[in-house]
Amino acid sequence: MDQKVLHIGIMPYRDYKKRSLAIARGEYRPQSNEPKIWFESLQSMAQVLSNENQVLLKTILERKPESLKELEEATGRSSSNLSRTLKTMARYGIVRMEKVRRNIKPVVEATDFTVQFGLSVTTRNDEGTLAARI
Repeated sequence: MDQKVLHIGIMPYRDYKKRSLAIARGEYRPQSNEPKIWFESLQSMAQVLSNENQVLLKTILERKPESLKELEEATGRSSSNLSRTLKTMARYGIVRMEKVRRNIKPVVEATDFTVQFGLSVTTRNDEGTLAARI
């Protein structure tokens, strides 16, 4: 499998909302190198990319299970736990769930991660309007 790097950003919800609204109003244009996936905190990212979930991703890469049942047997995790975890990872683009006949096959989409975070600063520009460094 080719390595796919997932660029992750950490930003408080309030700042993310301001950023999203600025983009919608055309006041801010995201750069191509900016993260596409955002978490509210390092803690929320750490929950999704916990050690246990990293082992799960490695298991999927190595064993290439054809179904959630196979993955359940390989990991010892319950189907409800796996389903919930994989749905969360799919929302962030880390895995993809393929329907193959009557089975759901998990496929790892991202193998490497970069994390970008910093403090956002709101200032007034020369015209007196708010400008945010995002």
